[in-house]
Amino acid sequence: MSKRPVLPAVALVLLLGAAVGAEVLRDGLYGEPAAADSVLYIRSGDFLKRASVSNASLLADVYWLRAIQYFGGNRRLAQPNSRHYELLYPLLDIVTTLDPDFTIAYRFGAIFLAERYPDGPGRLDLSVALLEKGIRTDPLKWRYEQDLSFVYYWYGHDYRRAAETAERAARVPGAPWWMRSLAAVMYSTGGDRRTSRALWQQLRQTADNEWVRNNAAWRLSQLDALDQIDELERIVTAFTRSTGTPPASWQTLMGGGWLRGEPLDPSGTPYLLDRGTGRVAVAPDSKLSPLPVEPGT
Repeated sequence: MSKRPVLPAVALVLLLGAAVGAEVLRDGLYGEPAAADSVLYIRSGDFLKRASVSNASLLADVYWLRAIQYFGGNRRLAQPNSRHYELLYPLLDIVTTLDPDFTIAYRFGAIFLAERYPDGPGRLDLSVALLEKGIRTDPLKWRYEQDLSFVYYWYGHDYRRAAETAERAARVPGAPWWMRSLAAVMYSTGGDRRTSRALWQQLRQTADNEWVRNNAAWRLSQLDALDQIDELERIVTAFTRSTGTPPASWQTLMGGGWLRGEPLDPSGTPYLLDRGTGRVAVAPDSKLSPLPVEPGT
């Protein structure tokens, strides 16, 4: 019986290792490549998986780091209109093809893809495709269904589909009891802040990594800011009806006893008051800006 030649496979692994080493050296000397200069020379995860022999998981780690670099590098660009994310999904697809059990790539990647431009590509379709790929790989991982429900709800404003997906997640063996309750809430009051808050709280409590927990906490702070803005605008309206003129500034309301102090958003930045319209908004330099666009607004 003839043995399979191992030399070509070994040589290919060495070449891949050398390429990775060159990338690491390049980044160390010159920093991250600009997003516009990023190129995927090999787009086929299946080819890479065959070529890597027994090193597919290691190569998946490398491509995952590149995906994070690519996403983070774009978000740090000063000019929002210069951000490009067209390579993000191909990178994530390669990662999850090389290592189909790379849970964090599905869960993080779905949020990366769904983030609205310019903070992300705003590709709800690709976010859904990535999570559905994870569900096909491991139908018993209820968290993928939970994430898919969340993406439909928060980014797609498709509350019925979100509720149906949450209900499907609740039927997966091992899923927690609150998934069924969450599905019921989505069906009955989809689109309101109460449901959004419940989703983010559950995600923050169940997330198995710090980035997702921090992102959930940030979104909850945004919802707090929306509640505070509603209350401040009620005060402004009441003042205008009482005096016949809108307040010129927060100091006007403070001097009349309508407010105890200058109102700050949850990040500690003062709110802005438009004296002409009475509308309240977070400042452009607030860590919470821009606030999410709510249905019907």
